[in-house]
Amino acid sequence: MDKINDAALEWDEYDHGATAFRRKELSNAVGASELGCSLYELPPGMRSWPYHYHTANEEALYVLAGAGRLRCTDGEQSLTAGDYVTLPADERGGHRVVNDGDDPLRYLALSTMNEPDVTVYPEMNKFGVFVGSPPGGRGERSFHGYYRIDDETEYWDP
Repeated sequence: MDKINDAALEWDEYDHGATAFRRKELSNAVGASELGCSLYELPPGMRSWPYHYHTANEEALYVLAGAGRLRCTDGEQSLTAGDYVTLPADERGGHRVVNDGDDPLRYLALSTMNEPDVTVYPEMNKFGVFVGSPPGGRGERSFHGYYRIDDETEYWDP
């Protein structure tokens, strides 16, 4: 068994305009490889990662404190402390967390850690490919990158 208290970890800060949040990578801190878990804190008025879905990894969210919204394929759903949401590994799992409340929104994001994975960002017209280490993993990747969905090429084209 491996154990860590989140108080022993520093926050990683992400700030890209309206996308700003803090994250503690709990699973990586204990060397977990098959299950991902991160603690997120989303300030009022901010958004998490851009709207996306995974093709190989199921995700789940558990809200610890605060309130906000989950943008998903079914529209927008409210999020409050105690809510648990599952996000399947296909376009039905598309999501983005938004804090439209007055207090920080704290939640756990959990996921399977399968690779390879293709993560699709429909609103950004791109996708990411992860081989050797899944999204959120810290292992060495043999291949990864982000590509425009419209940059299609024929199989036999050079």
